[in-house]
Amino acid sequence: MDKERSRLLKQLEKLARCRVNDAIKLVFYRDERADWIDKLDLTALAAVKRNEKGSVEIQLVDRLEVFRLLAELSAEQEEQQAAEFFRAWEKQTGEQEET
Repeated sequence: MDKERSRLLKQLEKLARCRVNDAIKLVFYRDERADWIDKLDLTALAAVKRNEKGSVEIQLVDRLEVFRLLAELSAEQEEQQAAEFFRAWEKQTGEQEET
């Protein structure tokens, strides 16, 4: 579970810091060769829509929501760590009182 949580936090941190330059390049750059597309970082890109008249709409990841989620998960992790600390402390003080 901790491994999965750690992986999720890393991905959220990447989303929070990602740049949108490559998403813009994808939409506006016209090149006959498509090999450069594989090198783009499209982490921030949520959706691309192009209509029949040629206009383009791009949707990017909502960074504010990502920051909120990171703050929430961070607070939960701190609460868990505090609870573990106090359980260990109570166990240790209980053992000391018995001796």
